Amino acid sequence: MKTKIFCDSADYKIIKFFNNKNLVDGFTTNPSLMRLSGAKNYKDYSLKILKTCKRKPISFEVFADNPKEMLKQAYKINKWGKNVYVKIPVVNSKGFFMGSVIRELSSKGIKLNITAIYTFEQVAKIFKCLNIKTKSIISIFAGRMADKGKDPIPIFNKSIALTKKYKNIEILWASTREAYNFIQAKQLKCNIITMPPKVINQISSFGKSYKALTLDTVKGFLADSKKSKFKI
Repeated sequence: MKTKIFCDSADYKIIKFFNNKNLVDGFTTNPSLMRLSGAKNYKDYSLKILKTCKRKPISFEVFADNPKEMLKQAYKINKWGKNVYVKIPVVNSKGFFMGSVIRELSSKGIKLNITAIYTFEQVAKIFKCLNIKTKSIISIFAGRMADKGKDPIPIFNKSIALTKKYKNIEILWASTREAYNFIQAKQLKCNIITMPPKVINQISSFGKSYKALTLDTVKGFLADSKKSKFKI
């Protein structure tokens, strides 16, 4: 099974570049990335991206904090394009599970990306709310977990086992920190891994020998020492 690579960015130029690369199968964005990319008008900026990214799946997240407003935003975002996944946080800022939102949207055939997930219990609750005939992504934040000293692998193993029989429900490795995470995701048979552009570029150098890596490292140190004109 192929582990698909999504580019985690809202930068228009980056999306335009990777949209033409076979290595990248889709894109994920969030309000923080949209802000970082300089978006002033959420809808206008998203539609600009969609003029370039017309076929590959791309996620745009709601930013309302209550179920009623989330639903309003989700229905609008869904209309922006056939390749759009509406991103819904597993809970709101008060910690309330957004199951009612997930259930309603999924039942109506709206493609979802459920985000900010850190436990298998959350995955199981989400799974019960999904229409198995509707395409859905469950995004587990592996990198942020690891940053806090928590092992994400057991959660992925359980989640993948739960959903593997359902072709429309995909597990996504989120908050990627290093290129090796791609190898880990493949070993787990994770459906998707989303990663920043820098890490995607690192994958292209996979396969280098240890000898070549040693030489590249030593040459890099030597070049920097010459540029710095160091003397002892």
